[in-house]
Amino acid sequence: MINTTYNPVASKLKNGASSLVANVLCWALSITCIAPVIWMIYSSLKTDKEFALDILALPESPQWSNYVKAFIAGNMGTYAVNSLLNSVLTTVFTLLLAFTIGYCLSRFHFRGRNAIYFLFMAGMLIPIYALLLPIFIEFKYMHLVNKVFTLLLPYIAFALPMAIFLVESYVRGIPVELEEASYIDGCSHVRSMFSIIMPVCKPVLATSAILTFLNTWNEFPLALVLISNNKYKTVPIGLTYFRGAYATSYVLLFAALTIASIPVIVIYLCFYNQIMKGMVAGAVKG
Repeated sequence: MINTTYNPVASKLKNGASSLVANVLCWALSITCIAPVIWMIYSSLKTDKEFALDILALPESPQWSNYVKAFIAGNMGTYAVNSLLNSVLTTVFTLLLAFTIGYCLSRFHFRGRNAIYFLFMAGMLIPIYALLLPIFIEFKYMHLVNKVFTLLLPYIAFALPMAIFLVESYVRGIPVELEEASYIDGCSHVRSMFSIIMPVCKPVLATSAILTFLNTWNEFPLALVLISNNKYKTVPIGLTYFRGAYATSYVLLFAALTIASIPVIVIYLCFYNQIMKGMVAGAVKG
């Protein structure tokens, strides 16, 4: 006969052990993510000699001038402006297109809708490296290489699938009665879409905006292949100039990496909760 007597002490010990293991794993994973960032920051304050002698030791006297040298030597000002311009414009156009397309795919049922949706979702499955050569050949043939808007086209194209997926799933969970009530009050379809539904979609639009901005700021392969003019290069490409043919100034490289990481870290820390809310909002509403 099976003993089904409930033992509260054993159950409490089991739950406590499970919680302890989960906490230890979370802390271990967090440390593996944070430790390299901390090491990069304090290594950027060393001299080249200190870094060569011991890469793990703390700096004897912080060399804050490394950041000034890295900013000037790496032409970080120009590259930061280019990255900021590409990131902002890509985010704006992506949000407008993603909201319009996502809304139409969610609310309207027409022939070919599933095929269009599948084509957009396929964009999330194809790795960017598989398309580098075709994109470069196409852009070179159309004389679109080394232009101020060169990176905007592929950036928007690669950002759209995820944004459309988030918006479409979120709009699907919004009651249609909201729009029907606006039609009774005299709203047109376009006005209802942008005046009624868009404000309701603020969480998912904010999430899409943040993810698009961060991905565009950190993008490397497309900028490397499509841009060779220093006037249009971005921050990730500028970081490669600290690596010489025979020697590399790692302290200046780490200083430049820290400068390039500041916007990403600040945005993520400030909008972490918004990102999480937008990512799960569609699932919760649906």
